[in-house]
Amino acid sequence: MFKKILTATAGAALIGGLAACGSSSSDGAGSGGSGGSGGSGDITMGFSQVGAESGWRSANTTSVRDSAKTDGIDLKFSDAQQKQENQIKALRSYIQQKVDVIAFSPVVETGWDSVLQEAKRAKIPVILTDRSVDSEDDSLYATFLGSDFVEEGEKAGQWLVDNAADSDVDGNGAINVVELQGTTGAAPAIDRKEGFAETTKADPTIKVVASQTGDFTRDGGKKVMESFLKSQKGIDVVYAHNDDMGLGAIEAIEAAGKVPGKDIKIITVDAVKDGMTALSEGKINYIVECNPLLGPQLMDLAKKVVAGEDVPKRVVTEESAFDQETAKQVLADRQY
Repeated sequence: MFKKILTATAGAALIGGLAACGSSSSDGAGSGGSGGSGGSGDITMGFSQVGAESGWRSANTTSVRDSAKTDGIDLKFSDAQQKQENQIKALRSYIQQKVDVIAFSPVVETGWDSVLQEAKRAKIPVILTDRSVDSEDDSLYATFLGSDFVEEGEKAGQWLVDNAADSDVDGNGAINVVELQGTTGAAPAIDRKEGFAETTKADPTIKVVASQTGDFTRDGGKKVMESFLKSQKGIDVVYAHNDDMGLGAIEAIEAAGKVPGKDIKIITVDAVKDGMTALSEGKINYIVECNPLLGPQLMDLAKKVVAGEDVPKRVVTEESAFDQETAKQVLADRQY
């Protein structure tokens, strides 16, 4: 697992150009296959997406499809519907079809070695996007393109440490945090939890009193938050691993007669438009960005690995973080 950012020079040529454009559709491979870029170029890419569980994921899919079309890459797309077995089936289908390159965002971190060995034997390079895998053999994939999830958790935790006084809503000297985790076993869920826990250790008044998965969905976040509100007394802060779960938590908090962002502080990760809107309205207090527009970088990497060029083993996207005022300044220009 590569968890640290490479030097700026290592990835400079691959970082930038984050705007999506256009749209198209054609049948893909694997479970839930739909939508592609049908280009007539010399490169065929098999892409397996986690699913469509959030606004972030939908924006990511659009970016990949549109960028493939722009670059003339023939895209075979499949939606795994958040099931690892569907992704493995799709990857094997791509191997059988002898695509030029495979890209996928792993549902979970483990259990990929066998199918990745099959791709390696078939001499088909693999690019990991958004999420990495936990494997001792990093020769099974060409590169990983995505965010530093540990750093995202650290940013969220640092904001809470820096704003501890305001986050002690009850004024009792203890900051009780409930955590809405992403999908169990998924890289962002594991790493965002780790980064947050490591950073908040600096303040002994901060304590995570309950932590449960909401599967990165708005409905999941709402249901888990409803449960937390019934089982936990004196909740000061919600830390949600993505905006959608945070937005679901807002619904539960409001239904309970409390004011989100005031009675209970909310920290989320992603910075999709719905989340940023809630932040600008004061319902969310802080959002750490996780940029979904990876399509242009992915297509650039695909061309390079198919051509046999050397690429960095880890390419990390450039991202920011937002409070209410900065959200107001950029909201109108958000592309996702």
